[in-house]
Amino acid sequence: MMFEYAPAPESREIVDVRSSYGLFIGGEFVEGSGPSFKTINPATEETLAEVATASDEDVDRAVRAAGKAFETWSVLPGAERAKYLFRIARLVQERSRELAVLESLDNGKPIRESRDVDVPLVAAHFFYYAGWADKLGYAGFGADPRPLGVAGQVIPWNFPLLMLAWKIAPALACGNTVVLKPAETTPLTALLFADICVQAGLPAGVVNIVTGAGATGAAVTGHPGVAKVAFTGSTEVGRLIARQVAGTGKKLTLELGGKAANIVFDDAALDQAVEGIVNGIFFNQGHVCCAGSRLLVQESIQEELLGALRRRLSTLRLGDPLDKNTDIGAINSAEQLARIRSLSEVGEAEGAERWSPACELPQRGFWFPPTVFTGVAQSHRIAREEIFGPVLSVLSFRTPAEAVEKANNTPYGLSAGVWTEKGSRILWMADRLRAGVVWANTFNRFDPASPFGGYKESGYGREGGLHGLEAYLDV
Repeated sequence: MMFEYAPAPESREIVDVRSSYGLFIGGEFVEGSGPSFKTINPATEETLAEVATASDEDVDRAVRAAGKAFETWSVLPGAERAKYLFRIARLVQERSRELAVLESLDNGKPIRESRDVDVPLVAAHFFYYAGWADKLGYAGFGADPRPLGVAGQVIPWNFPLLMLAWKIAPALACGNTVVLKPAETTPLTALLFADICVQAGLPAGVVNIVTGAGATGAAVTGHPGVAKVAFTGSTEVGRLIARQVAGTGKKLTLELGGKAANIVFDDAALDQAVEGIVNGIFFNQGHVCCAGSRLLVQESIQEELLGALRRRLSTLRLGDPLDKNTDIGAINSAEQLARIRSLSEVGEAEGAERWSPACELPQRGFWFPPTVFTGVAQSHRIAREEIFGPVLSVLSFRTPAEAVEKANNTPYGLSAGVWTEKGSRILWMADRLRAGVVWANTFNRFDPASPFGGYKESGYGREGGLHGLEAYLDV
């Protein structure tokens, strides 16, 4: 089958995303004092909405509203806080279609991923942390753990709603209040979530949403009224935030970039491994910090595996994110597309061989075909730098020790995958791989009960699971 472009359907339900506001402060949608900016549909380049930029004064209002709400929210019995979290989780489920469509419109990811992965996980995180809200004294952090205060949270554009849930759910369960800034290219589901908070009857000021670009995020993380900072995004910005909060006494967690190795041994189930490779790097157009962007394949099966991978990629469909048959959606922004193109050109210039399935890209929007580089050396930039796009670099190895050495030869340490039938080899590899998450015979599997985080330049601290509570408690 040829690599196909899935055309847009003739008609479909479209979420009304028109907005004259961009801020949610103190339980109300309010006008921002900064200039407005446009958020666009990356598949069509059409404007979806104009959203206000929060000024320093707006951020200050949000932090003060959160501080005031903290006085009552923090002393509310855990069982009462849990009721609000359960209510939010149920409303996310009830409004799942609306959330999924809006996420795909604003982000560019296929509706199948928004509908079947992102939104269900959002609800699951609120359900999970609702269960912890009245059990914090039994979580291993002392008999009477205390919340920190106002949490300043900055999230990225690749999983806008899911990253919101990762941060807001544990913060509220522990008794903190929140000021959250979504990414400037994907603010709409955060604003819709604010509407869900109103619908759930969440007390005013417990959750505040401020929109804008980097300056707004810096105002949030640098505000003296913020006791805890949580950031997911690039390593470069993470360094700036770490310097900004150094010496302030603020608690900090950083979930940053990655360059994960997906390691396939000669005894692995080949078809299963191919599906794992595709999911590892082409899910969400490769806009995944833990994407398996480096394929390490045992030398004896390299040609067989690559042949099967090429055949599989030729069956994928690229096109309209709202078509449920689409596998590959749009790149989130023109800026990100330019970076992907630039690093891919560098890969060719350095001597790697580039391959993509036959594909006609749409004329409008931001698109990049799934791309595989072979003949890659560890010194190549495409093997060292995070591309954050649908680009796979293939390297080979002969022995498990060589696989570990190559996998760990990176400044990052967020995730890794191991494909083999031998359980002892999986444990041996996992013990030696310097990665926060190691998947065995699968990839990109997430569960709210499981912690997630990295080593080295992939950040520090953990989100999810019991570990995710500790970041929001004074322990």
